[in-house]
Amino acid sequence: MYRKLALALLALASVATTLCQSTRDEAEQRARTLLQQMNLDEKVGQLNQSSGVVMPFLGSQKPDDLIAQGRVGSVLWLTDVKEINRLQHIAVEKSRLHIPVLFAFDVIHGYRTVFPVPLAMASSWDPSVEEQAQHFAAQDARAAGILWTFTPMVDIARDARWGRIVEGAGEDPYLGSAMARAQVRGFQGDQLGPDSVLVSVKHFAGYGAADGGRDYDSSYIPEELFRNVYLEPFHAAEQQGAGNFMSAYMDLNSVPATGNHWLLTDILRNEWGFKGFVVSDAFAVASLETHGYAKDPSDAAYKAFTAGLNMDMASQTYTKNLAQLVKDGKITEAQIDQAVLPILTSKYQLGLFDHPYLDESKVEATLNRPEGLALERKLAARSMVLLKNDNHTLPLKTTIKKIALIGPLGDSTHDIEGGWTVEGLFGGGAKNHPITLLAGLKSKLPNAQIATVSGPELSRVFPGLLDQLAGKKVLPPPTPQETADWVAKAKAAAANADLVIAAMGEIASMSSEASSRATLDLPGVQQQMLEAVAATGKPVVLVLLAGRPLDIRWASEHVPAILEAWYPGTEGGNAIADVLFGEINPGGKLPVSWPRVAGAEPLYYNHTLTHEPEDRPQFTSRYWDVQSKPLYPFGYGLSYTTFKFANLKLSQASIGTDGKTEVSVDVTNTGSVAGDAVAQVYIHQRYGSASRPVRQLKGFQRVALQPGETKTLTFPLGKEELQFWSPQTKQWAVEPSAFDVWAGEDSTASLHADLTVTP
Repeated sequence: MYRKLALALLALASVATTLCQSTRDEAEQRARTLLQQMNLDEKVGQLNQSSGVVMPFLGSQKPDDLIAQGRVGSVLWLTDVKEINRLQHIAVEKSRLHIPVLFAFDVIHGYRTVFPVPLAMASSWDPSVEEQAQHFAAQDARAAGILWTFTPMVDIARDARWGRIVEGAGEDPYLGSAMARAQVRGFQGDQLGPDSVLVSVKHFAGYGAADGGRDYDSSYIPEELFRNVYLEPFHAAEQQGAGNFMSAYMDLNSVPATGNHWLLTDILRNEWGFKGFVVSDAFAVASLETHGYAKDPSDAAYKAFTAGLNMDMASQTYTKNLAQLVKDGKITEAQIDQAVLPILTSKYQLGLFDHPYLDESKVEATLNRPEGLALERKLAARSMVLLKNDNHTLPLKTTIKKIALIGPLGDSTHDIEGGWTVEGLFGGGAKNHPITLLAGLKSKLPNAQIATVSGPELSRVFPGLLDQLAGKKVLPPPTPQETADWVAKAKAAAANADLVIAAMGEIASMSSEASSRATLDLPGVQQQMLEAVAATGKPVVLVLLAGRPLDIRWASEHVPAILEAWYPGTEGGNAIADVLFGEINPGGKLPVSWPRVAGAEPLYYNHTLTHEPEDRPQFTSRYWDVQSKPLYPFGYGLSYTTFKFANLKLSQASIGTDGKTEVSVDVTNTGSVAGDAVAQVYIHQRYGSASRPVRQLKGFQRVALQPGETKTLTFPLGKEELQFWSPQTKQWAVEPSAFDVWAGEDSTASLHADLTVTP
């Protein structure tokens, strides 16, 4: 029976693949036919992405005239549905060939219903969380006329100082690849079609390795590290069928990514076989001159185009220079055709030529679907990580009478959702109703007394991109007297309460683009307030709301319970309350190594060995003033129950370089309540043509277990898991060697087996 079912599934997969290819081929043929009718200016127009909103400080103007001339292929930064339809009518009715415009926006983690930020969803260690959230977001976006989103961001982030760590899946290429595939599936489905939203896989590539964690700064990455770590999630997204890639802002080994032929052509197209198109990040083509890479705008257009960049985002550099470069003989019109073809093909695949307009009468009904809020609440709770729970402080009892809610994030409707929210950015303000932690607590405990002390409003020292777009001003720090007054208020509220919940972390604009930090301290006077309430002797639960790990050394020693909620989204307050009161048992795990101090960054578990390994008995620390090991390791997270891992076995203890073995391990819920375990499998290659990381994640599975229940989980180990790109041989291969295999709850797992790979 199982053999017949397997054969049937294979047959269906073969049919689906054939249909996908047929659909792509049909779209491409229609695009080729259209391309033959286009003049040079119209072709160059398809390579131009124009701003849909007027931003004087960026030099943008309304694109009406260019659209009517057929000289705009895409419009971004526009969410007004009436304006989208108005511009589309200009494109379809007034341009010579009636080619529709592709509207694009940063739909990062939801549209009106805002889901947890990507770093939070990665903390679920459940790719279906990302897929469900992005599928719902795609339905919303498509209904609102947005058929192209600038996500997923799949940059590996090993440095918590980097602000855009919040947009990705953390430090590990295996986990990051799983989340990348899930997001592509969520937005595009199994193939790009009339129900899809086109993704833009960003930022290609190495953007997350910026010097000092400083956003936009240069990245210097050896090719071995680049291929084995930083490129892996991008390759996974490409293999999943991503239709678009976005080039990064920064220099990669002194060559700007937007003008980098090795990246955009040699690797992406020639090695991987990518058939879609590449767009620059905003103004990145013009910035090639700023980088000192291009002589002038014409040279910038030439270098970006010949590197393999199809579309210029917002800088108008292609619009003003490409046609002349063709006339001067520096670029051929055939090259222009090659760049335009995948853009037109994508428009046909998306059904844009057949249905160019959105139905304005159905937008609000779609965006306000109640099932989205229920889904968001579930996914938010599934993404939270319990960092500490001494003496079973959590879950809380609903009989609590008096709570002191301390901190600036306890009742902040904007910050509960995090940054890059669609309607909050260019939509004139959020149109949903975010649930804060205070609201969630009141809903859970309608008869309890909840005293709130927010503390002074948090503010950056220097304004960021989102602050500027929102017109938000930098506030002066509180005076010593104001600080003392707030601390006294917090202490008094705590003294009068049965329990203290400290909602602390960062406001949304502190974790985003152009939001790097030199320290990881709790901003403002939050630390003083936390220490003051803890000094009262009342039980304290610290709920962290942030887009990165923070310096919580003091809290880890003095606060009995710590829950990392990240930015949980529209239903975040309800989801936090669900976890705090035990309706949901937290099962999330860290997608990053949690640093003790900012000075320890970059910090990551999958480093190579040194002559003084950390597992030796005499090892203390790499630093003399602070422990160099992370405060919490990669993959770490507690539960309201406990788990035991046992019976780690390999189906074959010895395989050839082309062989495969299966890892099996028993996982038992040894506690008294149901909970989710996340089984993690790590390997280490002991010797070979290059030093290999001390541990590498090569399998994981989140599984629900009832009290006393045991499940046997299996994981493959073969070519995909064992190979690496060697700096000696300059190729991918599985090498004969001895391998360590571990299974357990995090990257420090001790349950071990040996694997031998023979020639």
